[in-house]
Amino acid sequence: MIDTQDKKWYVIRAISGKELKLKSEIIKDLAYENLDQFIDDILVPTERVVQIRNGKKISKEKVYYPGYVLVKSGEIEKVVSAIKSMNNVIGFLKESKTSDGAPVPLRPIEVSRLLGKVDELTMATEMVSIPFKLGQSVKVIDGPFNGFNGTIEKINEEKRKLEIMVKIFGRKTPLELSYLQVEKI
Repeated sequence: MIDTQDKKWYVIRAISGKELKLKSEIIKDLAYENLDQFIDDILVPTERVVQIRNGKKISKEKVYYPGYVLVKSGEIEKVVSAIKSMNNVIGFLKESKTSDGAPVPLRPIEVSRLLGKVDELTMATEMVSIPFKLGQSVKVIDGPFNGFNGTIEKINEEKRKLEIMVKIFGRKTPLELSYLQVEKI
């Protein structure tokens, strides 16, 4: 078994959208070839993103660095040849200019920056992409003012609320509603 001090981080360039599939393929194939002892960790940094579509809250995982998989490995010659022969692999980032074309490991500062970002992503709360804009016309679909049309006057991202001006009995009246209570016209 290799000492973890000898293991370094490398970046695999993958086909975009196939990062998670490649991660599981690396784990499976290296275990089959008895090379899994040389791999310490495999990372595909993701973040949870919440979007609102048609008044429904949709939560999904989004790859933070599309097209890249991070691998902490030692005994790199054996591992590189096994990984390069896998489907969905383009190659390694920063391959050396020598004839062997061995990948160059990430510098410690790059690793700390990347891993810091990964920790930040795992600790971050769910992010909501706001599908509305100021001045946009919307229709109230929930609550006592269901069916009323109005215009967005303010967007409060922290509270996830909209201030909408609607006409009630001929007078403009402000309403504070959540993103889920309105839909675009």
